Amino acid sequence: MTKASDWLSFPDAPRIVVPPPGPRSRELLANQARLETEAVAYPHYFPIAPRVAKGATIEDVDGNRFVDWVSGISVLNLGHCHPRLEAALDAQARAIWHTLELPTEARVRFLEELDAALPGELRHRSRVLFTVTGGDAVETAVSLADHAQRRHGTVAFSGAYHGVHGGAVRLTSGRRYRATSPFEGGSVVRVPYPDPYRPVLGADAGAAGTIAYLEHLVNDPHSGVDSIASVLVEPILGEGGYVVPPDDFLPSLREFCDRHGIVLIVDEVQTGLGRTGRLWAVEHAGVTPDILCIAKSIGGGIPLSVVAYRADLVKELPRGFHLGTFRANALALAVGAETLRILKEGELLERTRHRGPRIVERLRAIADRHPTIGDVRGKGFMIGAEFVHDRASRRAWGERARAMRSALLARGVLMHTAGAWDQVLRFMAPLVIEDELLERGLAAFEEAIDSLDAGPEAGRAVGPVHPPVAPGELRRPPEHAAPFPGVPSVPSPPLSE
Repeated sequence: MTKASDWLSFPDAPRIVVPPPGPRSRELLANQARLETEAVAYPHYFPIAPRVAKGATIEDVDGNRFVDWVSGISVLNLGHCHPRLEAALDAQARAIWHTLELPTEARVRFLEELDAALPGELRHRSRVLFTVTGGDAVETAVSLADHAQRRHGTVAFSGAYHGVHGGAVRLTSGRRYRATSPFEGGSVVRVPYPDPYRPVLGADAGAAGTIAYLEHLVNDPHSGVDSIASVLVEPILGEGGYVVPPDDFLPSLREFCDRHGIVLIVDEVQTGLGRTGRLWAVEHAGVTPDILCIAKSIGGGIPLSVVAYRADLVKELPRGFHLGTFRANALALAVGAETLRILKEGELLERTRHRGPRIVERLRAIADRHPTIGDVRGKGFMIGAEFVHDRASRRAWGERARAMRSALLARGVLMHTAGAWDQVLRFMAPLVIEDELLERGLAAFEEAIDSLDAGPEAGRAVGPVHPPVAPGELRRPPEHAAPFPGVPSVPSPPLSE
């Protein structure tokens, strides 16, 4: 049980005092709709108006308190308003906010912290380009690879999301993104991502099918591909559905790139900074990229992104190779340096590696009782639960995942969808979340799916989706009623044990 002094979150969450959206939220949502473009999306998914946030919880203007399993789409790995990040921000705010590229103490501290934290052979052997967003970082990384190779052509994977910034939208696979951002530059070769649940190129046998297809593209003069300068990959698909590839995928991809003199770019915008239980997801596979793209949690909620690349990749970049007024904002750098220090202490990473598999087990146990969940997979706190009409056909059921999102919101838990058909609910809570909030969120998840699967559209069971959880492990906590009066004792084994 979390000691009262150790709570970063609101300890009584989830607390629903008026069904969301409450009257004050409705008023603010209406004002936003009147004044802002109709292109905004998230108010349709989460129709609430936040007032204040702490740790892994958000309170709206109506007094409802929500357990946050969204984290700003993995922006808040250290939660909302972490005390150490607040202190770093406050100290920097009293010094200087904006300096262009001049070497402030905040800038050099960040560079030193990052240099010591990079994966594998990038550590102490890299150079850094500052960017502003994840998409900006990816586009810059591809431009860097093209410049280094003196040729063009980038392999990107199905299900990939690399942002919608300028040229980066061509690297993102979703048609809905490219339809509204019709950038026609760049040369992109699309290859199926090895998805063990929905294999296209023999993913049942590991990554062999994917690598064989890549070899065909390079070696066959009739493959239709003129040149390849780089391969761009997410270690785990993010918006593509939290797909965990076979263990041999990244090592095989690294070997493929080495054989053919191709630059390996790894997009760790969503997977990085502890999300998978390692500081970088590539560390699970022991792979070092040539170029690493970093964003989201590195700024703790303040826009900041970085491209780190092998120092020997290019002899020298021309001055002004990449420009942007707000690159390396001093406030973001101060928060980023403290973020790296916290994560490098190791306790949060170890807890995430320990708790993540237990959450997967709990969700798989729920799936075994609810055939509308076809698959549960993940690493650390990057976990996806995929909804299907039936397990035999594995036909995606996006409507059910979206209905779950709404049912969870009504119960005070924020959880978002992903996948080609929005059929995957993704768990991406802050790493600092208290065990009690995990237990309550899992209970709310099962209550929500109970309520939906009790209806006439319930799926047909085809045996357990995964082996059952061993007796006595991770028992579901008793049903609870919101609001909680305080910090209750949870009788089931805590996830951190």
